[in-house]
Amino acid sequence: MKSRINVSHRWALLPLRLIVGCGFIAHGMAKWSRGPEKFGNLLHFIGVPLPVPTAWLVTIVEVFGGVAILVGAFVAIASIPLIVSMVVAAFSLQVRYGFSSVNTTGLTPTGPTFGPPGYEINLLYIAALLLLALSGPTALSIDAWSVRRRRR
Repeated sequence: MKSRINVSHRWALLPLRLIVGCGFIAHGMAKWSRGPEKFGNLLHFIGVPLPVPTAWLVTIVEVFGGVAILVGAFVAIASIPLIVSMVVAAFSLQVRYGFSSVNTTGLTPTGPTFGPPGYEINLLYIAALLLLALSGPTALSIDAWSVRRRRR
């Protein structure tokens, strides 16, 4: 029974791992495509020290950390800088906008208008990363393949 639960557990976490990995890649690539220096301007505005190097670091962490999560390689290790990034973003920027990640500020004839996001998404990413890091290798992951290979 235990091995059956383990197998189900590994497969149940697969969608979470794929979505979290893709999410970080998408956020990192958005920063990369606009140029991390533009993200550095935002960091400068909120008083982050060394804003441009920090912007580059966050961009690289999101892209490569996202790839690691997506393919399931070194998930526990890759989760650490991603969690740190989410905590810093939540407390340095989003906390002032409250919890909700969707802040509707008005309604126009073309649809709703939105204000800055709160820290809700950060908490969801942190919870997902903690779950993935503490749960062990998921199905179709490099980490699971590595464990199987070591057992042989």
